[in-house]
Amino acid sequence: MTAVLGGLDIGGTKCAAVIGTETDGGIEIADKIAFPTPSGPEAAITRLCRELEELLARHGHPPLAAVGISCGGPLDSRSGLVLSPPNLPGWDRFNVVAPVRERFGVPVGLQNDANACALAEWKWGAGRGTQNMIFLTFGTGMGAGLILNGRLYAGANDMAGEVGHMRLAEDGPEGYGKAGSFEGFCSGGGIARLAAAMTVEWLAAGKRTLLAADRGAAAGITAKAVGEAAQAGDELALAVMRTVGRQLGRGLAVLVDVLNPERIVIGSIYARQRELLEPFVMEELRREALAVSLQACEIVPAGLGEQVGDAASLSVARLALEGRQKERTGGADSG
Repeated sequence: MTAVLGGLDIGGTKCAAVIGTETDGGIEIADKIAFPTPSGPEAAITRLCRELEELLARHGHPPLAAVGISCGGPLDSRSGLVLSPPNLPGWDRFNVVAPVRERFGVPVGLQNDANACALAEWKWGAGRGTQNMIFLTFGTGMGAGLILNGRLYAGANDMAGEVGHMRLAEDGPEGYGKAGSFEGFCSGGGIARLAAAMTVEWLAAGKRTLLAADRGAAAGITAKAVGEAAQAGDELALAVMRTVGRQLGRGLAVLVDVLNPERIVIGSIYARQRELLEPFVMEELRREALAVSLQACEIVPAGLGEQVGDAASLSVARLALEGRQKERTGGADSG
């Protein structure tokens, strides 16, 4: 194997180390080791480094070009600090970059997971060839990674792209600590909460649904169950997905009007439920967005599919390597 990129993915429940090589057509994932997130940042970074070394050993110790770290925010990517993410208790201003750089002696970069996925889709997935692209996570939460004028845009303090906090309605399921937010309507947890509330009303009206046999079971509804029931033609599940699709379209309209992107790439739930959601998304977009801006923008599912999470940290490694090369040549920074 030629020189490889290393990736470290840090999540609230699991971590992963991955190695891969860039090809003319994209990224090739060579190997991966995943494990439950250890308690405490020091233990997690030590384990991640050990597993990355194991991956390199499995493949004959190829030269490592750079390492990228993808982690939930908030972060200070310039300083390499993780700033107390809600799903990582105890990670308070912990420097994840320094120990990795010290151990491997290569460029190391850090980005939040939405930015990392945006970079991966921009370089190797559905965003290739664009200069202005938005990636939306639409999974456990709703966040955005922004590629503007051919470079990653992180904002004044790494908080750009927190679109899940936008309020789309005065009332609605809670997400990102705000009722009626974009994340409240368009995330796995938000869909489950919306479906539960609608199911209670539905059953109280004497109607039946595949989502729950009685009101006591409504609290156990999952986004996956809603999708499966909708695919089976359940009337209530279809109504839930219609609401989600329209609110997704409303949120997209704001992004189209404000940022005028060429492409919006949407991951996870949208990629799996595109057939159900797309008609309502586009109906709302045509109603809400400026026509001339919408005409210039494509709405597409993530191109990397299930590999986007693995490719994300590798895209951060690629960005770190580019930064090192520009430092040596005195070139301008870019995405």
